[in-house]
Amino acid sequence: MSNWVIYFFKYYIETKINKKRKPILAGYKITYNCNLQCVHCPYWRRVYPDPSYKEAIDIIKKMHEMGARILIFEGGEPLLWKDKDENKNIRDLILFAKKLFFSVGITTNGTIKLVDIPSDVIWVSFDGLKETYKKIRGDFFDRIIENIKNSNHKNLLVNITINRINENELEEMVKFISPFVKGITIQFHYPYGIKEDDELFIPLHERPAIIDKLINLKKQGYPISDSYSTLNAMKDNSWICHDWMLINANPDGTITQGCYLKSRGEILCDMCGFAAHVEISKAYDLSLSSINVGRKIFKYRQIDA
Repeated sequence: MSNWVIYFFKYYIETKINKKRKPILAGYKITYNCNLQCVHCPYWRRVYPDPSYKEAIDIIKKMHEMGARILIFEGGEPLLWKDKDENKNIRDLILFAKKLFFSVGITTNGTIKLVDIPSDVIWVSFDGLKETYKKIRGDFFDRIIENIKNSNHKNLLVNITINRINENELEEMVKFISPFVKGITIQFHYPYGIKEDDELFIPLHERPAIIDKLINLKKQGYPISDSYSTLNAMKDNSWICHDWMLINANPDGTITQGCYLKSRGEILCDMCGFAAHVEISKAYDLSLSSINVGRKIFKYRQIDA
């Protein structure tokens, strides 16, 4: 039996029966630095020096010691991170993390060439066809599509943040990008309080019609990675949130356990649209489809747990 299966089984027993609230998924926002200024993102607006290689390694070790076995590097744009003094870049951090974690992922805006990235999974943000993408992220659509097509990564997905600007072309987006990626995940824009949020946010009562479109596309065979269970639960947020399964680190080294928004913004559960949080919570509640989503996306490896 795979050691990650054994670890997850022990984790479930420890947390379910012994009531120990230990995390399993870690997100490391390694930098706020970014080469884009996307209208829906609050992070490029924040300023804090990037951690050094040693500081980043210490944070990675600490999250592992806390119990996390899946790690995702985020930003800003994490491919921009580097430590010039140590001659290290994000690839060095990924390779180190792979010694400790069953799976290591990275999110990126896709503007930097996606070659020789040793993570187990890559997510490229994809928020619209050409003109819509330009409104949200700038005039980089052709570059990111070229980088996706030319990537040598075997497990490249895109993530769509659904908002007022792109909601009406969601079906076209899925059909366009599907031939070039292994999967598509979604989330709904969350209002962080920046000026543009009121125009971008889609309230809960308007989401079922959008989600039904995604479910229909998934039934047609398009590679929507989110499970039916998660998509249906997101129609009215009818799911139990086990946010203690998550830990998140920021560039300043702070680590919080719980909701992704801790130390980052106001937590408004009735506005939540983070599908990944739904999926992991439903996996914990033994939804077989959600468990299978995790296995397919993260490509768990053997490590010394």
